[in-house]
Amino acid sequence: MTADGTTRDAAPAPEPGTVMTGGRALVRALAAHGVTQAFGIPGTHNLEIYRHLDAYGIAHLNPRHEQGAGYAADAYARVTGRPGVALTTTGPALLNIAAAVGQAYSDSVPLLVVSPGMPLRHPRQSTGLLHEMRSQTDALRAVAAVSHRVSTVAEIGAAVARAFTLFRTGRPRPVHIEVPLDLLTEAAEAGPVRLAPPASTAVADPAMVAEAAETLRTARRPALVLGGGARAAAPECRALAEQLGALVVTTANGKGIVPETHPLSLGVSLHSPAVQRWLAEDCDAVLAVGTELAESDVWTAEPLALGGPLIRADIDPAQMYGVLPADIALVGEARETVRALLKEAGAERDTDAVPRTAAALRAERDAETAERDARWLPYLRVLREVLEPDAVLTSDSAQCCYYGALPHLPLGPEGGYLHPTGFGTLGYALPAAIGAKTAAPGRQVVALSGDGGLQFSVQELATAVQTRLPLPVVVFDNGGYGEIRDEMVARGDRPVAVDLPPSGVPPVDLAALARAYGGHGVRATTPEALADALRRALATPGPTVITVPEEPAR
Repeated sequence: MTADGTTRDAAPAPEPGTVMTGGRALVRALAAHGVTQAFGIPGTHNLEIYRHLDAYGIAHLNPRHEQGAGYAADAYARVTGRPGVALTTTGPALLNIAAAVGQAYSDSVPLLVVSPGMPLRHPRQSTGLLHEMRSQTDALRAVAAVSHRVSTVAEIGAAVARAFTLFRTGRPRPVHIEVPLDLLTEAAEAGPVRLAPPASTAVADPAMVAEAAETLRTARRPALVLGGGARAAAPECRALAEQLGALVVTTANGKGIVPETHPLSLGVSLHSPAVQRWLAEDCDAVLAVGTELAESDVWTAEPLALGGPLIRADIDPAQMYGVLPADIALVGEARETVRALLKEAGAERDTDAVPRTAAALRAERDAETAERDARWLPYLRVLREVLEPDAVLTSDSAQCCYYGALPHLPLGPEGGYLHPTGFGTLGYALPAAIGAKTAAPGRQVVALSGDGGLQFSVQELATAVQTRLPLPVVVFDNGGYGEIRDEMVARGDRPVAVDLPPSGVPPVDLAALARAYGGHGVRATTPEALADALRRALATPGPTVITVPEEPAR
C-alpha cells in the first residue's frame, strides 16, 4: 500500500527472454499492472492476445456484444476502483464498443480498450482486407481520451504503462490501444516490463485552500455539491458538511457519498426547482467537489444560478472554466483537498436549525413530482428493505431510474449506484450488473431498467446465465420509450415509434425471454410480489428478470 492509499503493482514474474510476440507482450504488460479480469469477444484478428491470457492469470468473460463488454468493464472499474479492460477485434467490433467508451469518457471511468488494427505496412488505399476501415484510431479519438497505435513490439509495454499513468495522475478517462495485427504475431524484442509509476497526490494550492476555508467558515448557509470525483473523499465530505452545517446535494454519480438518510443530505436533487431556488436565493457559498455542474446534472440548458461564491475542487483544471467558472479554484485530488479544508475551516458551528431546513427542502422537492413519481415509490421502498446496505444497483437511462431511484432510493457510501449520466446511453444496466457482479461476487447486485432500455442489450442475459451468479433484473415495463412518448405529447405531437411493440402486435414477454435464455422470469404486479421475487432471485443462480407492469393494459 502506498502513502496515497493506492496499491502498488506486484513485481512481474521473471521472463525467460524478451523476444516474444506482440500478443504476449501485451498480455504480459496488462498482468504486470495488476489486471486479472478482461471482458471481450475473440475474433480472427485478436487470437494471439487470447492465446496468452491463461498463462498470465487473466480471467475472461465473453459478453454477447462488444458494447456489453464495454459496459461490463466500465462497471467493473467503478466497483473495484481499478481500470476495466475490454478486448475487441478489428473494424465493426471496435465500433460496437464505441458507445461504451463514450459513456466511460462522460463519467470519468478508467476503461482500457485493446484492439488489433490493420497491418503495420498496410497500404493507405483500401484493399478489402477483412474488417478494414479507414482509421480505427481516428474513430476512437472521437470518444476516448487517447487512441494510441503502436508501431513496434517494444512499444506495446510503454503504451500500456502510459495508459495506467493517465488513469492514475489525472481525471480518469478511457484509453484505446491499437496493435497492428502483424505485430501481434511477430516475435521481436519486447524489452523489460515497464510499469506506470505510483501516483503522486495532487494537492491544491495552500493559499487558495485558506481563501476557500475562510469563505465557507464565514458563510451563513453554505452547501456542498458532490459529484463522482468526490467518491474517494466520502468520509471527509461528511465531516466537512457536519463541521460547517452545510446542506449536501449530489449529482447522479455522487449519489450516496454522504448517506442519503443523513439530516443534512438532500440527495440527488440538483435538478429540483426547489433546491435550485435555495441555491440561488438563500445559499451564500457553494463548494462543488468533482462535478461538472453540467446540463446532465441540473437537467436544464440554463447554467445553475448561485447566490454566493463558487469554490470548485477538482483534479481537472479545465473544470475551473466550465459552465460555471470557479470564483475560488482548488485544483487537486478530492480527498487531500477536503482534508485541507477541514483543517482550515475551524470548529464545528451550532447548526440546530439546519436539519429542519433540509427536511423542508426534501419535502418541497418531493411535492414537486409527487404525482409523477408515486408509481415507483412503493417498489423502491421494497428494494431498500430487501437489499443489504452494500448492495450495488446498476441503472439505465429509464424513467424508473432517473425520476424514481436516483432521488427516492436512499443509499450510503457502502453501497453503489452505477448510472450512465452525461452521455446517457441505453442498455447499460444489464451488462453493467454482470461486470459489477464479476468484480464483487459476494455483494448483492441488482439491475434496474425499463423495457425499452433492456432490449438494447437483452442478449446479455445469456452472459449472466453462464456466470451462474444470482442477478435480479428489475424491469419497469411502460410499453416502450416512455420519456420520449411523454415529450412528444408535451409538444402536442402524435406519439410516433415510441410504443414497443406498436399497436396490434403482442407485447414481448420479457420474463419468458429470460427463461428462454436459461434464466428465470416472473411478473410482479404488487410491491409484495416484488419483495418475494427479489428475495428468491438473490438466492437463485443466474439472472431473474422481474417485470413490473406500469400500465394495466400491459
